[in-house]
Amino acid sequence: MTSQNSTSAITTHVLDTALGRPAAGVPVRLSRIDPPSTDRPDFDAIVVLADAVTDDDGRATDLGPDQVPAGTYQLRFDTAAYYAATGQECFFPQVTVTFAVTDRRHHHVPLLLSPFAYSTYRGS
Repeated sequence: MTSQNSTSAITTHVLDTALGRPAAGVPVRLSRIDPPSTDRPDFDAIVVLADAVTDDDGRATDLGPDQVPAGTYQLRFDTAAYYAATGQECFFPQVTVTFAVTDRRHHHVPLLLSPFAYSTYRGS
């Protein structure tokens, strides 16, 4: 569930399942993945759209533009920074979620964290 005041086309909510609370202070980067082109036939281009930090409720709702074209996008979560700040062990120092946007609907991508596992899904 996203905030009523959200203006970003893509939002996230990070929950620390080990501690049973929202994961506040997680740095998040939203990027667009552009396919190879004639000038770089073997490489995708990663275009950074926005950087944010999750709020006290574990949400990043001000993450980029209010509309995005269809394409491939990526959310990168700096979980090492979060785990260091909360004094927890960290097996996955970074979580990257790559997903496809095919329409103009709002896209919400929650992340459930624990020190040795994570899960994500298409939210609403």
